[in-house]
Amino acid sequence: MKLLPVLASMLFSLFQPLSPTLFSAEGLVFKAGFAERDISPAIGQEQPGGYGKAFHQSFHDACKARASVFDDGKNIVALVGLDALGIDRRSVTRIRNRILALTKIPASAVLIGASHSHSSGPVGMVMPGDYDHSSPFIQDLAYNLSSTADLKYLEKMETGVVEAVVEAFTKRIPALVGVSKGMENQVAFNRRFFMKGGMTMTHPGQNNPDIAGPAGPMDPEVGVIGVWSTEGRFLGCVVNFACHATTNPGGISANYVYYLEKVIQGYYGKDKPVVFLNGNSGDLTQVDNRNLSTNRKPEAWAEFVGGRIGAEAFKQLITMEKGTDLPVDFQTRVVEMKRRPPSKTHVQRSIGILQGVRQKTDPTEWAFAKETVLLDALIQQFPAAEVEVQAIQVGPAVFITNPAEFFCAFGLDLKQKSGFPFTFPVSLANGCVGYVPTLDSFGPRGGGYETRLTSYSNLELGSGEEMVKMGVEIARKLKPGKTPTFAPAPPFKGLPWTYGSVPPEKD
Repeated sequence: MKLLPVLASMLFSLFQPLSPTLFSAEGLVFKAGFAERDISPAIGQEQPGGYGKAFHQSFHDACKARASVFDDGKNIVALVGLDALGIDRRSVTRIRNRILALTKIPASAVLIGASHSHSSGPVGMVMPGDYDHSSPFIQDLAYNLSSTADLKYLEKMETGVVEAVVEAFTKRIPALVGVSKGMENQVAFNRRFFMKGGMTMTHPGQNNPDIAGPAGPMDPEVGVIGVWSTEGRFLGCVVNFACHATTNPGGISANYVYYLEKVIQGYYGKDKPVVFLNGNSGDLTQVDNRNLSTNRKPEAWAEFVGGRIGAEAFKQLITMEKGTDLPVDFQTRVVEMKRRPPSKTHVQRSIGILQGVRQKTDPTEWAFAKETVLLDALIQQFPAAEVEVQAIQVGPAVFITNPAEFFCAFGLDLKQKSGFPFTFPVSLANGCVGYVPTLDSFGPRGGGYETRLTSYSNLELGSGEEMVKMGVEIARKLKPGKTPTFAPAPPFKGLPWTYGSVPPEKD
């Protein structure tokens, strides 16, 4: 792909810092840089997030690629937060190769996490060309009747990520870094519930009397890494929180991430990037099915969710101590995971539904019949998915990735077992394999939307547990750095404050 002028002009300066002295054992200096790019789709392009087609009709706020680069003098890593529904594995490979060519940052040291914004650009779920081997009937289902990626938009998005990382790389300066975590428990809820009848349902309905209890946990932790110049100037931050980005404030939008960013930038400045990495939110949304009050409208809901996460992140930023001795490192593991095929009976029944009169068919039944037929065709060409689990270390914090809409319980498991004081799971990172529920979700009390077999969600049962195992193993190959802490108070000198060391004066 032809280099853009803005990238070509950076080439000389890019390679200058990569001299052997940067990687010497003496005089290492921690550096960091931030940058972002606008990757907003155009009005009229597809809006992803469903199994059918929808199109953007208005603009609310910009979708962005936000990048942070951390360099401890020996290793260098890049964290990218992408306002997108997901990211295809092939896009990740192309992006990483371009970044490697321009910066020498190793491909496996680049983390690209999609926020799962349902109000972002056309990145899928169907990729052009993936069904070219199929019949015209199936190609019509895939390309004309499903949410499909736009190749021109993918090029814009990929270039935006590359440019953001390259600029962040060139902006690296000696930096102070703080790591912290707070709590926000009023904006994200598990959407899966055990029902009195014995089955699990997703979104059973607000205050449904048949709800027996939640079928999974939530994770209120807000993880934050803050970065300042050595003179105390704020450079940017990384925020990790688990919640579906489905508030959809209206039109093209980064979703609630826009308001999260707005809170932090309201204090530090609009030019300070906020890299958002979504946690394991496959079964978490802003919807509280047991809320006794009327739910907010989309705009207010997006503001509420993003505003509260941003406020908690801001609280951590203004209270954290900062340091420079933060080791940077990375590990990754890539495996092939098989897809589980639908039965022949399931496929034939689905074909029968699709060959009937669509207007007379229940829309949900029709949509999942389509997905069954598409999955059957997809497996003929792609019987397995390439899955990467990655661990990126920044001092005492480790980001552990998965390419899925991963269930929250998996993230809590990672936090317990990683060996790091700060563990920040990142979902839909470095690829997209759809929903990956826990094994229990397929058990006697299982069920719900996330367990449905589709062309989007189809890995073999137990794949999630295997990804957690991989994540723990590679995280434990890394050694946590020390958390920057405030200096201890001086010892008591034996003299209290003279203004205050008096008995009460009554006259």
